[in-house]
Parts: sequence; structure tokens; C-alpha cells
Amino acid sequence: MPARARQAALLFDLDGTLTNPFVGITRCMQYALGKLGRPVPEADTLRTHIGPPLQVTFPKLLETDDPVLAAECLRLYRERYADVGKFENELIEGIAGTVAAFAASGHFLSVATSKLESYSQEIVAHFGLSPHFQAVHGSQLDGSRADKGDLVRHILAAEGLDPSRTIMIGDRLHDVQGAARNGVRTIGVLWGFGDRTELEEAGAAAIAAVPAELPKLAEALLAS
Repeated sequence: MPARARQAALLFDLDGTLTNPFVGITRCMQYALGKLGRPVPEADTLRTHIGPPLQVTFPKLLETDDPVLAAECLRLYRERYADVGKFENELIEGIAGTVAAFAASGHFLSVATSKLESYSQEIVAHFGLSPHFQAVHGSQLDGSRADKGDLVRHILAAEGLDPSRTIMIGDRLHDVQGAARNGVRTIGVLWGFGDRTELEEAGAAAIAAVPAELPKLAEALLAS
């Protein structure tokens, strides 16, 4: 068995788990919809759309099944996000110390996000988290690996991880369900954009209210 397959691994979602991207994401959604001449919702009404892949979100916001229109909305979103939106963002209080402690204790850490991988790498570096993560995995420009299940499958294969020794940490049902499709358990977090009911109904193995609770919960899951 490869050495890494025996190592405990933690896959961290980005938006709503490591950082709070509310301002940047909602402003970019508003920008894209406005450019298309569509009604521009208030930021708070867009909160529930943070987390799922944008390839899923924009057809819902546009109320369309036209892939060309949805693709143009995504292009416009990225037009603003690439230069401005990705840094209209803030680190979750307490998460940096928790991530550093996991890394110091010998865990393999990877970011696992539906966000474009290139943006994710820049955000992780911007907040000084790069030294703690051995990998940053996200979606590609062609839309591949935007689905969390596909992404987790890719990470397990690419990094040689054992699903039974791997834990997903995320704030939305997509994190829980995508991990479960690959035999990976999830710790749901309550400081993001989902809530306890959403996470429990999706099948989260444990729930953390604050980052400081993550080490104890992870230790208990890995020991079980």
C-alpha cells in the first residue's frame, strides 16, 4: 500500500469553509445578470446559490435551459471575478490556526472546490494558507470536476488516498453527497452557507459549529 494511502487526509471546501466569499460572489453574479439585461437580485437573495457549481446556478437564476445563455452568464461572471471578485473575500475566523494544526500533525491536506482551480490557488496563496496544503484541486475551464463527486474521485486517484482514511470538510449538501459517492465521510460546518438541517439530511457524519471543533471531530471519525 502506498505510504500516502495510509495517511489521514482532509479535503477542505473553499467557499464558506475556509473563506467567506459572499461579497465577491454576489457582486459578480449581479454584474453578470445586469450585463445580460436581467433583473438584478439583492445580495441576500443570492446567498443560497453560493456553493453549488456555477454551471448549475446560472440556469436556475436565468430560468433557462439554453446552454449558450448560461455559458455567457458564466463568462461575464468570470470577467469581473478574475480581476476583482476573488479578493472580495475574507478568511474564516479561527480556520488558519486549525488548518496549521492539522498540517503540523501530519495530515495530508487538499482544497476540494467547485471553483476554478486557478482562482482557488490564488485565493489560498493570498490568505497565506499555501504552506499548509499539499494540493489545491478545483474545476477546469471546460466545466470538468465542477461536480463535487467527480472532484473527490479525481483527488483520491491523483493523490493516492484511501477513502476510509479521508474526510471531506464542507458547508453544503453538495460536499456531503459528492464525498459519499466516493466512500468518504464529511464533517459539515455551520459557519458557511448551509445549515444544520441541510447537512444532516445530506448525511454528514459530524457537524462543527466553529473551526476549533474540527480536530476532535476528525480524530473521532478516523478512529472509528
